[in-house]
Amino acid sequence: VQLQASGGGLVQAGGSLRLSCVASGLSFDDYAIGWFRQVSGKVREFVAVDSRGGTRTYYADSVNGRFTISRDNAKDTVYLQMNSLKPDDTAVYYCNAANSPFTILKADFDSWGPGTLVTVSS
Repeated sequence: VQLQASGGGLVQAGGSLRLSCVASGLSFDDYAIGWFRQVSGKVREFVAVDSRGGTRTYYADSVNGRFTISRDNAKDTVYLQMNSLKPDDTAVYYCNAANSPFTILKADFDSWGPGTLVTVSS
């Protein structure tokens, strides 16, 4: 199983970015796909999840209303649209897959890839 996140970069506060996560080696629509983020020296935290089959989404309180997760099963790709970005959103963003209908528990996700860096300047 491999998941490759991309789309990170430098953006000013208030701006937008769209991250992509391409999966391989799994039946994509059988997995819940999650986004997490980590600031150096801090614990990796949950950001958003799209359930198996794409029927339910859930967001961390800190991003709810600003970020949107979506998937394209035909492309085995999940997106994270990030709007109204804040300096506190600066982190390395990771996507991952869980063989579960729906979960936000980091322990349920394996196969962590290298992530993509998002930097929001004030």
